[in-house]
Amino acid sequence: MTAPVADKERLRWGLTLVRMGPALMLLLLAIAMSILTPVFLSGRNLGNIGLESSVVALLALGQLLVIITAGIDLSVGSVIAFASVLGALWVREANIVEGWLIIPSMIAGGILAGAVSGTLFVKGRLPHPFLATLAMMMVARGAALLISEGRPITGMPPAILALGSHRVFGVPVAVFLVLGLALLVHILLSRITWGQWIYAVGANKEGAKRVGIPVDRVLISVYVISGFFAGVAALVVSGQTNSAYPTAGNLLELSAIAAVIIGGASFFGGRGTVFGALVGALILGVIQNGLNLLNVAAAWQYVALGVVVIIAVEMDVVRQRLETRLKTAEAEHKPVDQKEVDQKEVDQKAK
Repeated sequence: MTAPVADKERLRWGLTLVRMGPALMLLLLAIAMSILTPVFLSGRNLGNIGLESSVVALLALGQLLVIITAGIDLSVGSVIAFASVLGALWVREANIVEGWLIIPSMIAGGILAGAVSGTLFVKGRLPHPFLATLAMMMVARGAALLISEGRPITGMPPAILALGSHRVFGVPVAVFLVLGLALLVHILLSRITWGQWIYAVGANKEGAKRVGIPVDRVLISVYVISGFFAGVAALVVSGQTNSAYPTAGNLLELSAIAAVIIGGASFFGGRGTVFGALVGALILGVIQNGLNLLNVAAAWQYVALGVVVIIAVEMDVVRQRLETRLKTAEAEHKPVDQKEVDQKEVDQKAK
């Protein structure tokens, strides 16, 4: 094997290893936690991890689409609170507890917030979605406080309680909800033209415009979908607590962003997978659950999560460098087509 070929093989193996990084990290964490505390692998605790990770996973699915377009949605944590209290208004004001009325209200609240954020960013010609979603974060949290008068509204319908706390064969219903929606997002990104447009916009917005992709509509759509997932997450949170409260979802937007980045997506856009986002959410859930079982102080849990995010960002940097080096190596040592050489010789003789 020649030196250039060997270098390319090493680069390919290194790139493969980096791309497998999130899954390997999850595996190593699970092994470490199972050694440190036998309770970790119990069926009940694994169900707890799934339940605890479900809200972040739902937000991460929406955040994934936004980050693929090189954007960010800071509002989703506050939108959980807004959507929750919006649905709970039926409980407080009209004493209505039918799920068929409250569930659509919560989801509609999330979609409305996402539509406003996306429209403000795109049509308002703001330089970055950070500004639009930061504004929505404040507005949604303030609206939740005003609507609820700063107090929890208790008493959720049975359908919402089932989403948040019931289990089927030991598996939380919320886990099935996450898996079902994750499959839909995967189909969107891999089988539907609109999903391919999302990647194209994130990779090169100006290039996407030149080939006729409706960039503005694509950008607005990802924030609408992110708001939808925030509304669904509100259902799970409300079902877990049997209430809607104005402080719900605090800082969960950061956990969702961290899950997507840990899962291998790039802040520069154009890259990210549903599988990676789910793995990222599980990594956060395993760390939090394991450290709780080990009675580690909450402050150190934040430190551990921060370290994992730093590792994920560095892995993204390493991946980009390896990809660049591999492309350069392949371009420098690309085999020459013998037919092209023969044709050039014929042309030169003809001259």
